Amino acid sequence: CKKALQEFPLINSSFDGEKIHYHRSLDIGLAVALENNNLVVPVIKNTEEMNFLGISRQASRLASDARNGNLSPDDISGSTFTVTNPGMFGGLFGMGIINQPNVAILTVGSFQKRPIVRETQHGDSIVIRNMCYLTLGYDHRIIDGVYGTKFLMRVIDLIEKTEESILEL
Repeated sequence: CKKALQEFPLINSSFDGEKIHYHRSLDIGLAVALENNNLVVPVIKNTEEMNFLGISRQASRLASDARNGNLSPDDISGSTFTVTNPGMFGGLFGMGIINQPNVAILTVGSFQKRPIVRETQHGDSIVIRNMCYLTLGYDHRIIDGVYGTKFLMRVIDLIEKTEESILEL
């Protein structure tokens, strides 16, 4: 998401009802499930300054702090984009509710093995791959379908390229 947000700055904006505010920092809210069946959304701040490992560590720390009741007010404010994951509970797909004043939210479904067709240099092959559904909810006052879909397709492209590079290791 970090790289795609940099390429699609309107997704990383907010709307106050009159003006669009573009944000320089990428402050990604991460929905965390609590034991009482509620959610809290701590914010990984300044992800544009972090690598993958740094973002992962910060996400892990914030999720742990959320579940242990140790979040500060600063930890749960200031998101510019949100990611939620009903897939961790087995949900195939879902539609998150935009965390206002953000203008978009990415929902990640569960990963399941599926047969898919891959084009190879030797022709089409049926292979088993982990697949999941991604859903982007966005505020149509700011984001139109073309822009939102291009952002989502870029996220998918980046995920697939990362998966391919990991498989090559």
